[in-house]
Amino acid sequence: QVQLVESGGGLVQAGGSLRLSCAASGRTFSSSGMGWFRQPPGKEREFVAAISWSGGLTYYLDSVKGRFTISRDNGKNTVYLQMNSLKPEDTAVYYCAAAAGLRVPKRGYEYDYWGQGTQVTVSS
Repeated sequence: QVQLVESGGGLVQAGGSLRLSCAASGRTFSSSGMGWFRQPPGKEREFVAAISWSGGLTYYLDSVKGRFTISRDNGKNTVYLQMNSLKPEDTAVYYCAAAAGLRVPKRGYEYDYWGQGTQVTVSS
């Protein structure tokens, strides 16, 4: 079992930055692929970024490449999403997710555990 709690969301002006954190409980965190997803208002949830258990592999949604960085600290059981140069279209509820085993999926249904989400609002 892995329990996930996101934090760090908020209201920011376009061009600003936020760092989301996802604290995980459970002894399988260090061997789990981790991902960030988001759900904009009125839209479906979409993949944002993922990272392998070691941090050696990362994947990003094309529209966030060069602006967002996913990282993890297995000693602190935490995964991060650094978001720079934020745009109004980044407004969404952001969720972190964990995939049991050594997978690094990009599709939501491949993840086993989900956090409650944190709201990110970018004003123009």
